[in-house]
Amino acid sequence: MLESCQNAQERWGGVHKLIDRWLQDRNELIRSYDALGDTPEALAADRKGLQTFCELLVDYVSAGHFEVYEQLNREARAFNDERGLELADTIYPRLNVITKTALAFNDRCDKGDCSDCSAVAVEFNTLGGLLHERFELEDCLIEVLHNAHKEQDAAVQA
Repeated sequence: MLESCQNAQERWGGVHKLIDRWLQDRNELIRSYDALGDTPEALAADRKGLQTFCELLVDYVSAGHFEVYEQLNREARAFNDERGLELADTIYPRLNVITKTALAFNDRCDKGDCSDCSAVAVEFNTLGGLLHERFELEDCLIEVLHNAHKEQDAAVQA
């Protein structure tokens, strides 16, 4: 997962400060996820690490929904990018499902409902797969909605 994050940062690093910061946050989230391990024992042993992961998770998904996605949509509308807006309309519902799952995991841990370490480990691993899917969908949005407009903007300025 970390390698694909680094590839995304290399492709889009420097393009837009908001996206750069968000990709750095993604990288930090992945490192936190990887540091926790995926066994019930590992999760039970590192409650503070799990809390840190949850904080990073909520910050990351919130920035996506309330900052990055809105910026990408504004760009698409500014460039009358119907194809990009249609893609966003297709992808956003899936991103919303993944966000709800992530927030439900955070809420469970926030309430201290982590006594069943086996169940938490299963949810944690499932969440890892969903985050991987989310990152791929987000990369697609950045590629289509942001990079296409960057090229159009450069052509207009030339």
